[in-house]
Amino acid sequence: MRWSSRRTEVVPSPNIWYYQSDYELENRAQDSGGELWRVLREEYDWAGRDVLDVGCGDGFHLPVFARDARSVLGVEPHEPLVRDALKRVQGLSNVDVRHGRAQRLPVRSASVDVVHARTAYFFGPGCEPGLAEAERVLRPGGAILIVDLDVTSEPYGSWMRADLPHYDPVAVERFFARAGFGCRRVATEWRFATAADLEAVLKIEFSRPVAEQAIAESLQRNGNRAQDLTLPVGYRVHARVKPTGLVLPGHSAAVSGADDSSSSSPRMP
Repeated sequence: MRWSSRRTEVVPSPNIWYYQSDYELENRAQDSGGELWRVLREEYDWAGRDVLDVGCGDGFHLPVFARDARSVLGVEPHEPLVRDALKRVQGLSNVDVRHGRAQRLPVRSASVDVVHARTAYFFGPGCEPGLAEAERVLRPGGAILIVDLDVTSEPYGSWMRADLPHYDPVAVERFFARAGFGCRRVATEWRFATAADLEAVLKIEFSRPVAEQAIAESLQRNGNRAQDLTLPVGYRVHARVKPTGLVLPGHSAAVSGADDSSSSSPRMP
């Protein structure tokens, strides 16, 4: 997970960059029922199409797209993660990974059908350069699919708000709406094999006092059992399709809404 920044093109991700093994646990726990994948496919089916995953990390989601996409390209700014992503997709002939940034994608214009980003870079005001790049590389009729955490959804949202009191989820949603995106709220369930796994993940997502609170509440919610724990987590899916003809008023790759600058990314500093 990353945050966007007006002044810095690449900001270190505080979890996957430094706690990659724990972040792998998180990826495996997330969306255990496949709701996010179902909603994404409803928004735009990538079967037989070319997919770009921006901020792909160590490539966890690339093999899922590769099952039925024509081609999949992951772009990641952190070189160690690029190397690990390449290892993950060895043997998948329709997948590649490149080092690059959302603001300067190493991709030809009008060459992909889907730009996907999951809890990476696109967090509202400040992400305009990346949105412009996504629009550039999309073919007409292609879609930008942005997945982010829903900070209004409990209990996860309350823990995030405790760590990020200045984050304004309403302003972020308003920003994307003005940019022509729809918004779907998706209720998911994270599932952990053990309580130790849950604790490790929450410790890389929150400050120490908030993590301690989140762990205690999660264990209580699960009857303090040591295995097979669940955690409800809400997401937002923002989707926008690139017009195939004339651009209608109000739809533009150049995003307005920079006046909502009070909203920073919902990520730990």
